[in-house]
Amino acid sequence: MKTLTGIPASGGVGLAQFFIYTENVPLDIPRFHIQKETVRAEWDRFCSALDKARIEIEAVRNDSLKENNEILDAHLLMLEDPVFNKQVKDRLETYLLNVECVVFDVSREIIQKLIASPVEYFHERAVDIDDVAQRILRLLLDVKKETLADLTEDVVVIARNILPSDMLTMNRQRVKGIALDAGSKTSHTAILAKAFGIPAVMGLSQVTQEALDRQKAGENELVFVNGENGEVIFDLNDKTIVYKTFVQNFRNYRKNTAELMANLPAETLDGCRVTLNANIEIPEEAEQALAFGSEGIGLYRSEFLFLTHGQPAEEEAQFNAYCRVIKAMNGNPVTIRTVDIGGDKIASNRGGAVEKNPLLGARAIRFSLAFPEIFKTQLRAILRASVFGNIRIMFPMISCIVELRQALALLEEAKEQCRMKGHAFADNIPVGCMIEVPVAAEIADILAEKSAFFSIGTNDLIQYSLAVDRNNEMVNYLAQPFHPGVLRFIKKTIDAAHSANIKAAMCGELAGDTGATALLLGLGLDEFSMTASSIPRIKKIIRSVSMQDCRILAEKVRECKSAQEVQGVLDANKALP
Repeated sequence: MKTLTGIPASGGVGLAQFFIYTENVPLDIPRFHIQKETVRAEWDRFCSALDKARIEIEAVRNDSLKENNEILDAHLLMLEDPVFNKQVKDRLETYLLNVECVVFDVSREIIQKLIASPVEYFHERAVDIDDVAQRILRLLLDVKKETLADLTEDVVVIARNILPSDMLTMNRQRVKGIALDAGSKTSHTAILAKAFGIPAVMGLSQVTQEALDRQKAGENELVFVNGENGEVIFDLNDKTIVYKTFVQNFRNYRKNTAELMANLPAETLDGCRVTLNANIEIPEEAEQALAFGSEGIGLYRSEFLFLTHGQPAEEEAQFNAYCRVIKAMNGNPVTIRTVDIGGDKIASNRGGAVEKNPLLGARAIRFSLAFPEIFKTQLRAILRASVFGNIRIMFPMISCIVELRQALALLEEAKEQCRMKGHAFADNIPVGCMIEVPVAAEIADILAEKSAFFSIGTNDLIQYSLAVDRNNEMVNYLAQPFHPGVLRFIKKTIDAAHSANIKAAMCGELAGDTGATALLLGLGLDEFSMTASSIPRIKKIIRSVSMQDCRILAEKVRECKSAQEVQGVLDANKALP
């Protein structure tokens, strides 16, 4: 068998013949000079292409499920972006090049700036810009676009990348898995794959070439996609029946576990109750969260409302999005994390310098404090939505008490602005902070004085604690969640929370790791927040262990001197049947 390993982006397993989707191979863009008197005609062609693109996107929007509207709305806004359109017009007039060439150059420059950022979120927004630019270029060149909508057989789609618009129009019933050269867990494509329940592995680098080589050799074989561990397997040979059986058993197990666990409490054998919440990206994921037995939303990422060519959503758009989540959760708590993006793109649009290292720059709460009007717009929208349900506010990447005080002061200003405008909001909204940097864990006792709860963001805590860029293939093996230092930060945070009589939650990927559940229970974690589909499995583990045993496990782990030793202890105490 030939196994490729990438990033597990959407859980589940799938098996089918592979289908190589090459539609996103770059277009052949002509480049030639034009006469000054034809500039107007070229501009008119561009405007006509924008109008046609708008019609196409709106048609997809009307046929698509409403939970995908945020992505399509973002694409529509890109067509209206005055910065992009002005750049196209200025280049036409200055360089006297054909409009296809100008559109390509302008979009490439924007995309390259986003990709150059160390912040993964900007990389994924580059995909959306590429999606819209490719649509405009196809219309200018009169190139017909093939889609995945016409699939008539079950397939595993293999591609360099799949644009969000392709995901929205494909025949989902026929797609049993996705394997991509590019992409990550935070891409729109990954998020849509999760929403559609399609197993997906990304960041495989060579999977398209592997499939092309096999196709040239006359092989159109079955391929196995494991969205749980990031494996894609070719050459199943005499193991085909084994894998078909495995896929069916896995799906039955998932379905039965979800149905069985949905309405049961997350309670250990000796009666210790914890809370299981869901992480969501788009409002309609709230309904799916409830179906999997979520007790609330532990992390609503608001980033989707903020980056469309660097422009944050208006207050009303944010208010409507928050209301949809709150109402869907029927009184269950909804924790909205204020925007967690870097400031390089948005700051540059406001006269600020582009940051060389946004990962260590004006991101998350630092960005919000640097742009208080943007921050207060978001806070007003959250406050106004609070009258419709049970809401909590969470500040990301707090590193000192001064930042927390400043954020709370701006929240008070937002409240006063709501009062002046006659907007009602709920009293005593719980406000907490994320523990994502080592110093925050070290001063957790100080931060607890001004916090209603903590939520541990393990993705960044690991990254900053170990000085490891988890997206760098050369060093990401060092991003070890079970490093003794990381576990000490987690334990210190939990203890500080309990000393202050507040709860400690976790919303990073570690919260949904079945191998970590018993340990986290033993460390005293009160709330777990994860991808909704992971909730049944985590709940099953919780209901199969005793808190006493989990504490003993945690004590054994505290004696370990390396991540490898910790993993060995956990492997010897697996709680999952």
